[in-house]
Amino acid sequence: MRRLVSSGSPLEPIIGFSRAVRAGPYVVVAGTAPIAEGGGTACPGDVAGQTRRCFEIAEAALIEAGASRRDVIRTRMMLTDITRWREAADVHGEWFVGVRPACTFVEVKGFIDPAWLVEIEIDAVVGE
Repeated sequence: MRRLVSSGSPLEPIIGFSRAVRAGPYVVVAGTAPIAEGGGTACPGDVAGQTRRCFEIAEAALIEAGASRRDVIRTRMMLTDITRWREAADVHGEWFVGVRPACTFVEVKGFIDPAWLVEIEIDAVVGE
């Protein structure tokens, strides 16, 4: 079984990717940026706000794929300024209280939109 999940991002058909893919019990959520409802960047300049928005988008993809936060086994947090990691970490801790997936924070040079301060990736296994 292979199921593709779209978030409606205009970049999906251009780049040729899905927001998430489910293959059997595995769900992988692609790099998720802080896109505001209706377009543009959510919470400009606010790492915590952008992190929350990324998780909202990613969680909607998880749910559509038949998964939930409880199924998350790994997250990757990418930031343009690693000195602000704690702002994203605090949101991660709130979001995954009790779940405690493996987590990696990395600094990147930049994203497609320079206003994005954070992107996240999520891996989940359903039924574990």
